[in-house]
Amino acid sequence: MSPRIHLPSGWVTFVFTDIEGSTRLAQLLGSGYRPVLWEHRRLLRDTLAGTDGAELLTEGDSFFLAFPDAAAALTACLSAQRALSTHDWPTPEATPRVRMGLHTGYAEPRDGEYASPEVHRAARVAAAAHGGQVLCSASTARHAEPLPSGASLLDLGLHRLRGFDDRERLFQLVAPGLERQFPRPRTADAVAHNLPTQVTSFIGRETERAELDLLVRRHRLVTVLGAGGAGKTRMAVELAAGMVEAYPDGVWFVDIATVTDPGLVAFAVAAVLGLRPEPGRPMLDTLVEYAAARRMLVVLDTCDAQPAACAEVISRLLAGGGGVRVLATSRESFGLPGEVVWRIPPLSVDPQPGRTESDAVALLLDRTAAARGGRPPDWAEAGDLRRVVQRLDGLPLAIELAAARLRVLSAGQLAARLDDVLGTLDAGRAEPEPPAERGWTGNQQDTVDLVAAAAGKVPSPAHRAVQRSASERHLTMQATVTWSYRTLGPRASRLLRWLAVFAGPVELSTVEWLFHDDPLDPLSVLVDKSMVLAEPHASGSTYRMLDPIRAYAARRLVETGEEQAARDRHVAWSAHALEQAHLGPDGRPVTLSLYALDPLAGELRAALRWCATGGSARAGLRLAGGLDQWWRERGLSREARLWLFRLYGRIAETGEVIPEAELAAAYHSHSLHAGADGEFAEELRYSQRAEAAARQAGDAGLLARVLAGRAAPLIDMGQFAEAERVCREVIDWAEEQQVTGDALFAVYNLAELLWRRGALDEAAELLGAARPVEAVRPVERGRRSVDMLLGMVALARGDLVAAHEHLLAALRSRMSHGYHGRACDTVNAVAVRCAAGGELGTAARLFGAAQATRAQLRATPGIYGTYWLERQAELRRVLGDAAFDAAYGEGGELGLEEAAALALAVEHPDLGADSIRFGTAGAAAPRQGGPGRQELDRRERA
Repeated sequence: MSPRIHLPSGWVTFVFTDIEGSTRLAQLLGSGYRPVLWEHRRLLRDTLAGTDGAELLTEGDSFFLAFPDAAAALTACLSAQRALSTHDWPTPEATPRVRMGLHTGYAEPRDGEYASPEVHRAARVAAAAHGGQVLCSASTARHAEPLPSGASLLDLGLHRLRGFDDRERLFQLVAPGLERQFPRPRTADAVAHNLPTQVTSFIGRETERAELDLLVRRHRLVTVLGAGGAGKTRMAVELAAGMVEAYPDGVWFVDIATVTDPGLVAFAVAAVLGLRPEPGRPMLDTLVEYAAARRMLVVLDTCDAQPAACAEVISRLLAGGGGVRVLATSRESFGLPGEVVWRIPPLSVDPQPGRTESDAVALLLDRTAAARGGRPPDWAEAGDLRRVVQRLDGLPLAIELAAARLRVLSAGQLAARLDDVLGTLDAGRAEPEPPAERGWTGNQQDTVDLVAAAAGKVPSPAHRAVQRSASERHLTMQATVTWSYRTLGPRASRLLRWLAVFAGPVELSTVEWLFHDDPLDPLSVLVDKSMVLAEPHASGSTYRMLDPIRAYAARRLVETGEEQAARDRHVAWSAHALEQAHLGPDGRPVTLSLYALDPLAGELRAALRWCATGGSARAGLRLAGGLDQWWRERGLSREARLWLFRLYGRIAETGEVIPEAELAAAYHSHSLHAGADGEFAEELRYSQRAEAAARQAGDAGLLARVLAGRAAPLIDMGQFAEAERVCREVIDWAEEQQVTGDALFAVYNLAELLWRRGALDEAAELLGAARPVEAVRPVERGRRSVDMLLGMVALARGDLVAAHEHLLAALRSRMSHGYHGRACDTVNAVAVRCAAGGELGTAARLFGAAQATRAQLRATPGIYGTYWLERQAELRRVLGDAAFDAAYGEGGELGLEEAAALALAVEHPDLGADSIRFGTAGAAAPRQGGPGRQELDRRERA
């Protein structure tokens, strides 16, 4: 700041501004970010600093100013936001979203600066704002008279600013030309949790909630027990929402219903807590260590989906640390020491003293009003509504379904139907009644059992142990859903059953693909009857079933003998979806993006489960092949190996004949997964099996791909000379067979080996020839392995310009296409480039970020491991232990996207002050130690 700038004193209004998401914007725009930043600064200076405000600090994308008048400060902020929003930016995506915060307090400048807590309060107000928003404190609101023309201040209430004990009342500047709708301010009030947001109100249960609240506060494990549809999940979530502030390390909700394998329960809990597997360590151990020193509440929902696995996870969590509490919902208890079992009762059907309606009737009134477009039921229906809830005995899900029926029926009609046997509920359907399924007849006993189960009149434990079955265990839910299911026509009921094969929401096009017929009419019936939920999105609606209804529909699928056909169709759809991920809108192959596979993961796992238990193992191997790279790049090689082992077992069980070519591809993939998981003996074993099968298949391209993988286990076991010999043999053989493209993996391995022993010229020549081969292979080119390896060669030569350009090109492509494991290697390489270029702090941070990501992905270091460690040790010697550890620790807190953004923001060497490209007489001499960029390019083209 210039000493000539006059700093106001007395009542001063401080203003802070910065660009929201500046790091992400810089990553998005690349070299185009700097002009945007400069233009942003110019606009702010013209409108903020151009007034009577004093500019104290400009750093990066941030401004700090002081105004003698609060109204002038607000006027300047308003003008600045308008100028930013109306400016002609290069693209809509390039528009910077600037957040602004103001606070007025008494302050006196000393030595050209302010040393006052009022400055910090202003900074915290700005930090609470969102891009495009102007926030001010109550003090500023009091002093800002008059407000700008047409402007007003919107009271956002009291908020606790970070670092301050008292609450500050925040106001938002509202005026023409400014956005009005923003999320709640980013203040310290928000406590960590992931509880699902409820879209309907919670009705009644005050007594039950108080009782359960007391139990959870007194005991470390409380299990909420009850039949399906009794409201266990809703009660647990509602209770947990009121306890968020009591647990400083968060309240975390885990849906076990989505876990399809007992071995993945710990992974599901870890994923919610943001943990990743660690190499060579059970996930449960990582989870227990993380939770040991924390105070948090874990809500495990639908534990009956994996009871034994949940019991183990709960037992270990509770034994590992005294600050962890577990609230579980299930249909049966775990039998663990210290467990308190609380049975959830049905909603009361009789009014409590002093109330006109019972909880059950209140719920039905609320949901019926929603079903009828906001119109409450007529008071003349009150008696019939009471009859309905009494017949349903207060079961919440049954009441929800009944409310949906009241969209088309009166309460009297509904009550009359409940008096009839369940098999007669098809009256008034346009379609004829389908034949009754084998093993089921509708009669009054179903309703009697429903009421008995809801009232808690369940069989004794001894009787349950002898006669337990799925139908008995889910009797209440089955009776409730059957009541709704029996109202469906043949097409709607068949669609419901077939939709049960999907693990999650589906789009209309998926339903059309599955159903072979126009599904709109039956789908509309299911949505109308609340059997399927329609969730609108900008790209189109998706459709999903509640898990209890999906389980019921899946049982019906088995009973009708349709499971084989439906699940095989789902497997075929999964294969089709995998194929589409490799194709563009025009049906032609495009560069593979692993992000396209992320939303398919749940469905593909469900398809694999069927292939491994009741379907075709051959189809399962094809699906596993489609997920090959996704598993490795997401650190899920262990899961991949688990599925492959199960598919091998299915082959042995059924005797299904698998073509040798497909077996070779599966074994080859298995070998790579084993190597990524650090199981080197297994890696070698399956590499040998893959080669044997590929030779039997007689496919030269396949054999080339398999042979190209032979070097991987040798490299992993340190046999570098033998690995190099194998690579050369494979490359020569592939050239003879004219399948050079299929031997790219051998080319990459050989280039790494040449780089390792310093044969840089040969490596550069080899990679230059491989570039056009990689470019025409959609599955390969997104990884930009050639650029990565050329960057490593350039680093070894000391050519920072070439290294920078190659490595950033590789990193940008790998992040854009979802190759997270490979991006981790590239971040390490950029760290080496930074260290060589004198950016030592950035280098240490990138090393720390890469190591943290590698640990999360459970990835082995590979051939570069020793090199990274040597460079880190050298960097530590230069920086010193304290500085290195501090920067390395900062990097460890970064996610992969943040680390990549940091790496991509590294300045090009030619922009440095000592750049030889822009140097003048007397500038630094050219770098030594290797050919320049032009020579490297010439060798690539050779």
